[in-house]
Amino acid sequence: MSEQTPRVGKGVVGRCWAALRRPSARYSLLSLLVVGFFAGVIFWGGFNTALEATNSLEFCISCHEMRDTVYQEYKQTIHYSNRTGVRAVCSDCHVPKDWVHKMARKVQASGEIYGKFMGTIDTPEKFEAKRLELAEHEWARMKKTDSRECRNCHSFDGMAKDAQTPTAWRRHQGAQKKGETCIDCHKGIAHKEPGGMKKEEE
Repeated sequence: MSEQTPRVGKGVVGRCWAALRRPSARYSLLSLLVVGFFAGVIFWGGFNTALEATNSLEFCISCHEMRDTVYQEYKQTIHYSNRTGVRAVCSDCHVPKDWVHKMARKVQASGEIYGKFMGTIDTPEKFEAKRLELAEHEWARMKKTDSRECRNCHSFDGMAKDAQTPTAWRRHQGAQKKGETCIDCHKGIAHKEPGGMKKEEE
């Protein structure tokens, strides 16, 4: 009695497998579309998972340039620890939420990786020497977007007068009337202000 190669069963799975292995002209386009759809889903899921991983606090402080400098400053602020327990992490302030602006920011951030590999800010001294330049880039970005990331959590309309000092309330009301944005006044809110700031920036 001769041995025969085991055949795939005649069920639905068996018929699908056979069609994928030897598609007929009738089913080849359908097979291609089905395979393309599932490949697209897997790619998109993997892409988004990787993208979200780069938004985590752990990723942001995985290099010593961030962990030993701005992260230590941020841990002393109200954005890290406060009475309500709401914590804003790096991406909440530095990465837009909507997909189009998020992708543009990620492409821009890829240029920062170049600086990492070239050693532009790989010591505390080098970082401090470039701190003002780095801060000015971020302030300009935030000014251009009307402090979009700040406004994910904060709004003039949501401010309670009784929860602010009279001076803060007047300043916020004045800023709203003049069309100013958060970053116009709150440059040192999460990180120390760099040395050498111009008078109008203080």
